[in-house]
Amino acid sequence: PQGDPHSNDGVEHVLAQLKDEEGNTTGPPLNLPVNITPDQLRVLLNGFLQNDEALPYSFFVNDVEVSEAIAATLAEQSISKETTLDIVYQPQAVFRVRPVTRCSGSMPGHAEAVLSVKFSPDGAMLASGSGDTTVRVWDVHTETPKFTLKGHRNWVMYIAWSPDASMVASGGREGDIYVWDPVAGKAKLGPLKGHTKYVTCLSWEPLHGSAAAAAGNGAGDGAGAGAGAGSAAAATDDALPLCRRFASSSKDGTVRIWDTVAKRSVMTFGGHTHSVTCVKWGGEGLIYSASQDRSIRVWSAADGKLCRVLSGHAHWINTMALSTDYALRTGYFDHRCEVEPSKAAARDKALARYKALRGSGEETLVSGSDDFTMFLWHPTSSKKSLARMTGHQALINDVSFSPDGRYIASASFDKSVKLWEGKGGKFITSFRGHVGAVYQVCWSADSRLLVSGSKDSTMKVWEVRTKKAAFDLPGHADEVYTVDWSPDGVRVASGSKDKLLKVWRT
Repeated sequence: PQGDPHSNDGVEHVLAQLKDEEGNTTGPPLNLPVNITPDQLRVLLNGFLQNDEALPYSFFVNDVEVSEAIAATLAEQSISKETTLDIVYQPQAVFRVRPVTRCSGSMPGHAEAVLSVKFSPDGAMLASGSGDTTVRVWDVHTETPKFTLKGHRNWVMYIAWSPDASMVASGGREGDIYVWDPVAGKAKLGPLKGHTKYVTCLSWEPLHGSAAAAAGNGAGDGAGAGAGAGSAAAATDDALPLCRRFASSSKDGTVRIWDTVAKRSVMTFGGHTHSVTCVKWGGEGLIYSASQDRSIRVWSAADGKLCRVLSGHAHWINTMALSTDYALRTGYFDHRCEVEPSKAAARDKALARYKALRGSGEETLVSGSDDFTMFLWHPTSSKKSLARMTGHQALINDVSFSPDGRYIASASFDKSVKLWEGKGGKFITSFRGHVGAVYQVCWSADSRLLVSGSKDSTMKVWEVRTKKAAFDLPGHADEVYTVDWSPDGVRVASGSKDKLLKVWRT
């Protein structure tokens, strides 16, 4: 009989109901033996969902992952076997990234500290910015330098790849911005002048949002003021680059929007009373800027209007991350990194990837501050915070959403990395092991691992499932300022005060 705790095979049973993350039931209530394992649950679930091939899932009871037989979970949470047990399942990445364990190459070349390192969205190239005023582009397969890009007159503070991997933008301490062609190895644009103090952050318009800019290119930028008709815009779409606009933030308190076709700044957002530390161009047509004036401002990318101000932090805001960051960064490139034949197909795929990551909810924003706290927001709809996340004992330097949006990692000067739930901001665990401030943290593409770089000159790879350090990566001779995990999951790059760039592999 269903729900009978003692079935005739001598094993205790429990009545259970499988549910997805939204709370929708899948299949009928099941009379399960309490010694059923997650692997057996996967077989059941794939059958109910009629998947052609078996897909990986993880299972949760009251937000706690089921890692062994259900009986252990029941005992751990003191759940009665007489009640109906809700088992929530979450799809996992269909590919698995292996932890990086060794340094496969040290790449000298920079004459000063490496301040920023980023893989291209397709994982084929690597760019680095340094205190020696140059941007360097590296071939990741041969681990050799391709180009040294000169133009900046002071430290290169930040670099950002366009989501189609065709351009890399860099911001300097002198306030200038350059846009480089990484294949030809020369400047496409620059110096773009406008900021009066140093550039703190750069963020490209999402690939799926660039269609609207292309269609409305007669509206705001003077690059074809007569072409108001949609058909005319469609005709010029093929001639225009796939990625076109990006935002920059500066210590001068402003955010500027740059158009690579018009070759100038097309909008300036004032309003912040102190340095703007971080800017994010979201997937819903909004731009978010965080400042040392303790506020986050939400702007409309279409007309530059201020939509709302998010307040709550008691000190400088240093960093922000979006739950959709991974899809916005990689555009149409998935872990296979295949190139799309047409611009329309590329935009469609980018939009589909963004929507799949966002799900039925909305974009979530997390902010980290000098007040030792983080706040979680739904900035597209509300100026009220969802959660205040406390626990760090010193300022928070970096926050990062996992590629699937389920987790948030935070790096702090208290020498720890903390893991939080992406939906509600609930604290999960602390990763301890570094003996110096943690500067940056970055996720693997399958959301199972993360890597951190620290003042103690080491990097560490942490595993979400075990909540422990998987590998220690010593090798740098000085502080590790910047780390990045390639979108295809194959390698990690790090930049240090020792002037070296290192590549790490499995």
